[in-house]
Amino acid sequence: MTLPLLGLIPGDPTGIGPEQCARILADRRLADAARLLVIGDVRVLERGARHAGVALALRRVAQPEDADFAGPAVPVLDLRNYDPVAIPQGAISSESGRLTGDTLKRAIDLALAGRLDGITFAPLNKAALHEGGWKFNDEHQMFAHLTGHTGYFGEMNVLDDLWMSRATSHVSLRTAIDQLDARRIDDALTLADRTMRGAGFARPRIAVCALNPHAGENGLFGRDEIDLIAPAVAKAAARGIACKGPYPADTVFIKAFAGEFDGVLSMYHDQGQIATKLKGFNRGVTVTAGLATVFTTPAHGTAFDIVGQGKATTGALEQAVRLAARLAAANVHRARAA
Repeated sequence: MTLPLLGLIPGDPTGIGPEQCARILADRRLADAARLLVIGDVRVLERGARHAGVALALRRVAQPEDADFAGPAVPVLDLRNYDPVAIPQGAISSESGRLTGDTLKRAIDLALAGRLDGITFAPLNKAALHEGGWKFNDEHQMFAHLTGHTGYFGEMNVLDDLWMSRATSHVSLRTAIDQLDARRIDDALTLADRTMRGAGFARPRIAVCALNPHAGENGLFGRDEIDLIAPAVAKAAARGIACKGPYPADTVFIKAFAGEFDGVLSMYHDQGQIATKLKGFNRGVTVTAGLATVFTTPAHGTAFDIVGQGKATTGALEQAVRLAARLAAANVHRARAA
């Protein structure tokens, strides 16, 4: 079968993304997973190759259909929109954020037209995107807007095939608590179950985190678990989702990493992110779940402190490409079966 065609975005060029992309492209270590079409400015990738210390042959193409993946050169849809000499590395730049958003929009337009099977992007900087005019709390909201999505969607994090999802995401902790309700928890469980089934799980086992310490200690530390979370879990389980909880957040990941569950639904951002980043910072992948277009990216950031030093590892980016290819292939299979 033809491998999925993924658009590979070097991320914010002020960060480590370009050198990460250059490294994984130079030795074609992902040629067994996907056909990778770089979308961005050739000059950015050339500088990334110099920083990574790799030789990288590039070939400009005018459209995805012109790409030759059998030849020695990496195909690049050269947007000619970013002069790396003009924007300093290792710091937040509104201009870099604006142009990174423009590059992502170009890739999304291609995906919506059916000319890409999915998109993997190297690390972005949310503050730069925002300062550059892309007024969203995170890239996931931006992607939902650009794809015209109107239903529920969310961020999921994958580490060694353990999937983490969240009932609330990039908001303050106070706002997250205010946002929690039965419908949000039910929507999050439904999305996690559907996304994981699309990734190959026949019936994913999902643990649900409590909000309060010790899962509320039978109401001593709050009744959120009794009045809100437990009924939502029971309702989802009655619909056929293999979910259990709420479990105390300080022990549920021990169970999950031991293999008792395939996924964990946390109530707020750091509740799940601390556990997964501590366990595998350089392997984690972020997925934008619920959108028609496949989006994956490393779970880590732009790492301004090591930009240009050739130190950036590529494990998470490699996993992001492989997961995007897996999800895109599943989408193609479902479309053919429909």
